[in-house]
Amino acid sequence: MDREADVTVTVSEIDRLHSQLSRLEGMFPGYRTEIVEGAIVMSPVEPHHAKTIRAVWNALEAQLSDEWDFISDVTIPFDDANEFCPDLAVIPRAESEKNLSAYSPDLIELAVEVVSPGSVRNDYEIKDRAYARRGIPHYLVFDPYEAQCLTLWNPGPDGYLGRDTLPYGKTVVVETGVGRLTLDTGELPVDPAVRD
Repeated sequence: MDREADVTVTVSEIDRLHSQLSRLEGMFPGYRTEIVEGAIVMSPVEPHHAKTIRAVWNALEAQLSDEWDFISDVTIPFDDANEFCPDLAVIPRAESEKNLSAYSPDLIELAVEVVSPGSVRNDYEIKDRAYARRGIPHYLVFDPYEAQCLTLWNPGPDGYLGRDTLPYGKTVVVETGVGRLTLDTGELPVDPAVRD
């Protein structure tokens, strides 16, 4: 299997998708598995992906009150065709402490995705619309392949109405319902091809 290409299998029954997801995750280490538009999508995960998640988590966790917490790569069912696993999501701590395998998107105050080579359309387009339609107030996309962060807010039926693109090296500031969150992007990993 080519580790650089996404693997997409289209099936029609959501129950079959759920059971297949749990089996596939164990069979293909190094791949992230989600249901996107009714298809099982497996995307290869590279080191910059995990390093970015860790850096964002560490920077933002210190700014959250005790009432809020992160979940990472946990299932968030949106509808019959979409079951996402955000890289990071800020939800009430009381909910995260339940240690569930799935959470409602209605709990999310801030969703964070880190772009991988095969997730560009999912992160910039599909999740923009899906997260906004569910009313998730804030969405951040960190892209080590473009060395930029996209901040999205003011959710609407067709996507977020507010958006800014900041090149890495700038400080991201997000005014959320959990408080003002800031993150210096200057130390986030950047794909070597961007530096060349």
